[in-house]
Amino acid sequence: MLLNIYLILTFLIFIPYSAIILLYRKWFLQLKQFIVPATFKPQTTFTIIIPARNEEENIGKCLHSILQQNYPLFLYEIIVVDDFSTDNTVAVVQSIKKEHTNLHLLKLADELDGKPLNSYKKKAIEKAIKYATGNWIVTTDADCTVTKNWLQNYAALIEQTQPAFIAAPVVFTNDGTLLSMFQYIDFVSLQGITAASVSAGFHAMCNGANLAYRKDVFYSVNGFKGIDNIASGDDMLLMNKIKQEFPNAIGFLFSKDAIVSTSPMPNWKAFINQRIRWASKSDKYKDKTVFWVLVLVYLLNLFLFIMPFIALVIPTLWLYWLIFLIIKTFVELSFAVPVGNFFGQSFIWWFPMLQPLHITYMVIAGCLGKFGNYKWKDRRVK
Repeated sequence: MLLNIYLILTFLIFIPYSAIILLYRKWFLQLKQFIVPATFKPQTTFTIIIPARNEEENIGKCLHSILQQNYPLFLYEIIVVDDFSTDNTVAVVQSIKKEHTNLHLLKLADELDGKPLNSYKKKAIEKAIKYATGNWIVTTDADCTVTKNWLQNYAALIEQTQPAFIAAPVVFTNDGTLLSMFQYIDFVSLQGITAASVSAGFHAMCNGANLAYRKDVFYSVNGFKGIDNIASGDDMLLMNKIKQEFPNAIGFLFSKDAIVSTSPMPNWKAFINQRIRWASKSDKYKDKTVFWVLVLVYLLNLFLFIMPFIALVIPTLWLYWLIFLIIKTFVELSFAVPVGNFFGQSFIWWFPMLQPLHITYMVIAGCLGKFGNYKWKDRRVK
């Protein structure tokens, strides 16, 4: 009797989950790549904000990719905010700064009164915006690189559609190892959902490595007020605030020229910490469509995670688990393949083999994100 109830519940969760994935697929296939008009003459001013903590190995490459933009120098500036680095991050930035007048360095230690925070990144962005001269704020991370037409694509979309907030694509680099491939597939799938759902107006998702918003809009929603005590969420929680006030002014920059590349986590511990950090804000969204989709995803993975353990006692359950796994894989592949093609890599052969690993990590990260804490950038976060 209990086994039948368990299978029925799994089936009842599986149906809406599959429907949502297929809906994402439909929306993604409807997307048209954004093309900058040949006659486009940019006018938009940008301030690019890069919070950096102990990024001496990455910040130079990041800055050089931004400083090589196919965009007028007088229309953009870069503010690097040093977040109490203990390595040579500041020295690297200062060295590059000597040759570029539009590059500025802000030290977070000089802006604070010494009181500890739970979200240094939000405070870094907030302080940088205070000094920003651009009408648009663009954020990225110190370990990212951008294409030479990155800002041009942003400007063209802004001047055509007049949005308040823009999400844009991010991709992990991939060296072919199991860890790298797993992160690439998982993250690209999330980016596909972001592109599909934001473009369809279904829910608000983004990544702080590549997003933009009007400076006046940031102040209009009182910035990070109300979410500044939450360690994560400088991207999605802010986006949700802006969507509440400007529901019809949220866009997605669907262009390969706008893709920002970043490195995956170097080891499994760092990867789990990153995903716990992301999961920690799941119940903080005012846009409840995001929350309920996350609940649905978590419940399905939880039921599929538990099922093999029950099958050790009731062997007939192995067949049901295998059937659910095969159907889940095909449904997700129908969405993941076109997304992978957009980002430049197909992963059809890896995808089925990584399903058990993906289910396990989803359950662990979701649980610890809600009830545990994590370490990020050498800080213990609540």
